[in-house]
Amino acid sequence: MSEPATVDTPLKKLVGDKTAKALASQLDLHTAGDLIYHFPRRYDERGEHTDIRSLDVGEQVTVLAQVQRTAVRPMRQRRGNLLEVTVGDGSGGVLTLTFFGNQAWRERELRPGRWGLFAGKVTEFRGKRQLNGPEYVLLGEGGEGEAAVNDEIEEFAGALIPVYPAAAAVPTWVIARCVRVVLDTFTPPDDPLPAAVRASRNLVDLGAALREIHRPSTKEALHRARRRLKWDEAFAVQLTLVQRKHRAADWPARPRPPRADGLLDAFDARLPYELTAGQREVGAEIAEDLAAAHPMHRLLQGEVGSGKTVVALRAMLQVVDAGGQAALLAPTEVLAAQHYRGMLDLLGPLGRAGELDSADHATRVELVTGSLGAAARRRALGEVASGAAGIVLGTHALLYEGVDFADLGLVVVDEQHRFGVEQRDALRAKADQPPHTLVMTATPIPRTVAMTVYGDLEVSTLSQLPRGRSPIASHVVPAAEKPAFLDRAWRRLREEVAAGHQAYVVCPRIGDGPVSDEEPPPEDDNGRRPPLAVTEVAPLLAEGPLHGLRIGVLHGRLPADEKDAVMRSFAAGDLDVLVATTVIEVGVDVPNATVMIVLDADRFGVSQLHQLRGRVGRGAAAGLCLLVSEAAEGSSARERLDAVASTSDGFKLAELDLEQRREGDVLGATQSGHRSHLRLLSLRRDADLIRDARAEAISLIGDDPELTGNPALAASVAALVDEDRAEYLEKG
Repeated sequence: MSEPATVDTPLKKLVGDKTAKALASQLDLHTAGDLIYHFPRRYDERGEHTDIRSLDVGEQVTVLAQVQRTAVRPMRQRRGNLLEVTVGDGSGGVLTLTFFGNQAWRERELRPGRWGLFAGKVTEFRGKRQLNGPEYVLLGEGGEGEAAVNDEIEEFAGALIPVYPAAAAVPTWVIARCVRVVLDTFTPPDDPLPAAVRASRNLVDLGAALREIHRPSTKEALHRARRRLKWDEAFAVQLTLVQRKHRAADWPARPRPPRADGLLDAFDARLPYELTAGQREVGAEIAEDLAAAHPMHRLLQGEVGSGKTVVALRAMLQVVDAGGQAALLAPTEVLAAQHYRGMLDLLGPLGRAGELDSADHATRVELVTGSLGAAARRRALGEVASGAAGIVLGTHALLYEGVDFADLGLVVVDEQHRFGVEQRDALRAKADQPPHTLVMTATPIPRTVAMTVYGDLEVSTLSQLPRGRSPIASHVVPAAEKPAFLDRAWRRLREEVAAGHQAYVVCPRIGDGPVSDEEPPPEDDNGRRPPLAVTEVAPLLAEGPLHGLRIGVLHGRLPADEKDAVMRSFAAGDLDVLVATTVIEVGVDVPNATVMIVLDADRFGVSQLHQLRGRVGRGAAAGLCLLVSEAAEGSSARERLDAVASTSDGFKLAELDLEQRREGDVLGATQSGHRSHLRLLSLRRDADLIRDARAEAISLIGDDPELTGNPALAASVAALVDEDRAEYLEKG
């Protein structure tokens, strides 16, 4: 009898060296536990077939389909024949499988009528989606009493066919066979979930859940298994966050209470407009946090133009009134410079301490960026170190050694998702005691994401837009299907310029040279052309449809002074059109800009498109955003663009964005760089479960803050939320 397998048993002892090496190199699976927690991505069912029409080019897929016909033809470029096999899913979707070389045996094997699982990468050739040389396994023909074709497909003989996240060298049926081998001798760990929680939440035993998720006996059993394993994931994250929040409440911080007749009161008195009710309410929450003896950790979210900057500035002034300094970290020099100019305008004499026209109790505002000259940098750093500069604005240059604060009391991080954990933490480390922290985002965050990713932060939302904002109409321009629509888009832009307005043209790539963080890589092995680039598009527009207009170029690779000059020219009305990358995504405020044309719009994410179009319609005239794409009608990329065009509700779009992204990305896996066992939890679909897990976590941590009475649970949480991820959740 084989020795029982535990979660720590190396896979080479169970499935052999060759297969174990493939699992390790291709999927990072090394132990029995790794494999057991490598859950199926979905389950195909006889009679319920994969929707081939929903497949995206470039996607690694496994489809359950039926052979419809085969055809053999000679290859044009070299000797031999090409076998083309057309398969369908029973609902109208078809896919072409291509096999190169003389493979007559495949033609005999892939007979019309046969069902099989076909795995490979989706490519496109002459408008048809195909798999080149796919791996496949054929299922039994279904005759009465007929056995499975061979042992390899025994796993798929049942009603529910597990389909695993796979790799080209390790297809799903190989993973299924390995899982079956491991399960035959697997001894699950003792259940770490307290019995009282299992009973009150009606959760099945861990061992039963792990077996049923791989080899479900019924749909009901599978549902119960998934619910239990989702609970484990949600509970681990919530325990971590609640524990961090509990510890943070004990950290010391210097209180920064409001001061009567100080800078903040003087600022409020000179504001040329009235704060919205939301701004006043959120401001009161922040003021109370700043006055406390433990650090504020607050997330401020609000749509583009909702007035977050004024709320942040008022918080910074409260800290300055209390004798401290406040620093704002911006993701780009363009945005940092814009914040600097905007705050100087809002503060007026209150921000010009030491100058002839300064007000009583004034402070100084300093800008620290990487492009400062040596003399200007020395002067600015001296103001920061002495404490004369109460408000300091900058990019990642604030993080460098040599930037020292006299008394850093508040850190404001703008567009926090654009910074890594280490960058945000480095600025906080410049304070003697943990400073208060306010992170801001214009990307609306669904409630469950806020609860799960930012669960250790208090969340404030600005939902009102200030008076004077104009509506933005958005439309998809299907350039491939209707080229005339693109011609009309350029004419529409010219009409807006003729009416005295300005326009943006946005491209996903800069152009020749090293790839930057603001653009996708140019290479594409899925048969698609490279994304359009600013440096290539701008001259074509100048010579073609936008001939005669004043066109400027803006991207992240330009020198800082040149970027600033271009932005100033556009803001001053000296340019008609700005051809740019996503460097304009946040903070750029030109009220006269009324139209934006986004080229290759399908190359951008939902939230990014929503952010970009927020750059127009910022004045009295209505805004127009045209999303140009060659994505085919009915494709998921096109549906995504149609959704963006159909609503201006950022929270609806955030839900859509969440639905289309991998949960691991949302939970920060890309930042931690490590494998995670967070596999099943859907922040969109499992909102109720996450809420219940948080309630249980609050109760448990309240009674046992360090989980000393539940060592098995503490170990389970550590396995599901590793140290790097815990740090990410804490610092994010």
